[in-house]
Amino acid sequence: MSVRDGVRQVWRRPRFRRLTLIKLLSQSGDGLIQVGVASHTLLSPERQPDAWAIAGVLAVTMLPFSVLGPFVSVVIDRLDRRRTILTADAARTALSLLLAALVLFHARGPHHGQGGIGPLLVVALVVMSLERFQIATLMAGLPRTVEPDEYLAANSVLPLIGPLGVMVGAAVAAGIRLSVGRLASATTADALIFALAAVAFAASVTLCLSFARRSLGPDQAVAHRVGQTLRDLGAALGHLAGRRPAALAVVTVTAMRLVFGFVSVGVILIYRNHLHAAAQVDTAVGDLALWVLATGAGFVLASAVNPFLVRRLGLRATVVAVLAAAAVNQALPGSVFTRPALVVAGCLLGLWAQCLKINADTLVQAHVDDAFKGRVLVIYDFAFNTPLVLAGLLAALVLPADGASKAAFLSCAGVYLLLSLGFAWRSETIGRGNFTKGTESVTGRPSDRPDRPADQSPPDQPESPSQPDS
Repeated sequence: MSVRDGVRQVWRRPRFRRLTLIKLLSQSGDGLIQVGVASHTLLSPERQPDAWAIAGVLAVTMLPFSVLGPFVSVVIDRLDRRRTILTADAARTALSLLLAALVLFHARGPHHGQGGIGPLLVVALVVMSLERFQIATLMAGLPRTVEPDEYLAANSVLPLIGPLGVMVGAAVAAGIRLSVGRLASATTADALIFALAAVAFAASVTLCLSFARRSLGPDQAVAHRVGQTLRDLGAALGHLAGRRPAALAVVTVTAMRLVFGFVSVGVILIYRNHLHAAAQVDTAVGDLALWVLATGAGFVLASAVNPFLVRRLGLRATVVAVLAAAAVNQALPGSVFTRPALVVAGCLLGLWAQCLKINADTLVQAHVDDAFKGRVLVIYDFAFNTPLVLAGLLAALVLPADGASKAAFLSCAGVYLLLSLGFAWRSETIGRGNFTKGTESVTGRPSDRPDRPADQSPPDQPESPSQPDS
């Protein structure tokens, strides 16, 4: 079966199509929220950020869920995942409207221009935490929408939808900021951005209602006591450690995200403080938005490039190759601080980073049992996002105020190369045959473990009518 046929095959699954549309709507809202928060906290005319400010925003918005997420992840394996998605996006609808109100209140209140962004960051923290919880729930429900041999094909489409949604949301938000911000005010533009995010989340809720109860798993609700949480997490960690291909994938993604985050913080500083004067806020926003769109385009392109590479090279060799390519890309043009070079480097970095993520997702989906998927995927989320906070702190310690340090950026290229060599060595010791599971519909090669998980039902059986949650 060709790569195109494999993708077409999963796209014919009705449940899978609905799941991707929910993710598209939800992540469009996420893109709006992210640009709205960055616009109001980092890119206002009265604020010229440094690396410490960026690290602070990353810490406030990512660390709390990263710490608490594993403890609440048992919900994904205990409660109806459909209901969990509904609740998360309904809450984000209300919170996005609250963000719009807070922006307007702050603009008209007595502390305007003197900070006062604390309440907004707290609400944004909750919204972004729910985003990550919802993404983990969607990923845990993915195996209920496709066949086990279609995981690579499905993970080539679903990660495409996420960045595409974020790009759409970010582009709309940037357009609002640059247009409405000039016609009315930056505050009005930010409030409108948050209101549109609420509309996207509400649409996701509406679509999720079309799923039957428990169609995304788990099969039965299991009573859960608080005292079981640590035991459940320990069991999930032990399960992941015993699935060595999945564990290696999580460790590799963690390391790459640390480098990716460091480079991203450096690029923000370069655009804001190196390439533009303090008063050139709109120009900095426009140029930075172009870099974000280029990086997002790389994410999207990965959904076409990665299956092609895996079909030719196999998943294991593809991971080694994309890490080596990321090293070359980071050295040149990634360490050249001009607008064209940064845009090209951003696109290629997005491409290689997303190729790695697709393959890591495939390994986790293929090797982790359904009973553990929710907890393992939230642990994976912790490993995926916490490095961004550490990267912000490292950038604050290492980078100059304008972010332009060739030595630091070239060092990042060296780390990518070490990751490539490390993955090649470790995957060889695990055994090459362990990295084919879940790729069969794309590669046409048999898996060493072709069996279907015992608790997974065929994805395309007729669903029972959707019932309202009690």
